Amino acid sequence: MAISNEASEASSWIRRFTPLPDSDARVVCFPHAGGAASSFVPLSRALAPGAEVLAVQYPGRQDRRQEPFAESLTELADAVFDVLRAELSGSYAFFGHSLGAVLAFEVARRFEDAAPGDGPVALFLSARRAPSVPHRDRIHLRDDATVVAEMRRLSGTDQSILGDEELLALLLPVIRADYKALETHVTPPDAQVACPITVLVGDADPVTTIEDASAWRAHSTGGTEVQVFPGGHFYLDGHTDEVAAEIRRAFTGRTRDTALAESPR
Repeated sequence: MAISNEASEASSWIRRFTPLPDSDARVVCFPHAGGAASSFVPLSRALAPGAEVLAVQYPGRQDRRQEPFAESLTELADAVFDVLRAELSGSYAFFGHSLGAVLAFEVARRFEDAAPGDGPVALFLSARRAPSVPHRDRIHLRDDATVVAEMRRLSGTDQSILGDEELLALLLPVIRADYKALETHVTPPDAQVACPITVLVGDADPVTTIEDASAWRAHSTGGTEVQVFPGGHFYLDGHTDEVAAEIRRAFTGRTRDTALAESPR
């Protein structure tokens, strides 16, 4: 079932955990597969008061659990674009983690196509290989035990949830639907955006190597920078302040050393 028009309003899609209505800088955050807007509460706090975070809530989870999942990443990108173009003004950047990185890239492409020169000031693409890197992932077609094993490998889900059959019964359909949207999506290998890209990746990520993440360089005419952090696929959990400092640089133009020095600890 496709996303309905009734579900396209910003109140359904956008969460502001640290509202800053007077801010001139906004960061739209796109969650990982199986993730929710609430995963960006720490980053929202770390970026305040300099920038307001608009965290995207995908259908089919948490307070939107009664809504149908997106059938494809293209459908999801179209819906998010429709919502955001009425919400964004001033300077804004996108941050996407894993599945969210691909989605952020696709939404940025839509903004730039709609109004060249008026898209995001920067893309922050986290824990995801570039679309030009070949892959044959088909986790969404595997049995439940394999999906759970993959979740354990990525270490992004509370282990108590993975051991609770009732909670797993609620979570697995979300994970499977998100993986299907991601794994069946095809981004043209020569697709590019004009804004600069900052790639962020953990040095021990079991599914995204530094080399595969660095291949995003081919997808921006505005330049690409690669930042490597200690940790795995969810390195962000332990490096929120450093990532916030990287994002602030997109709005201020300060050097990395200055931004890191001013980052809260």
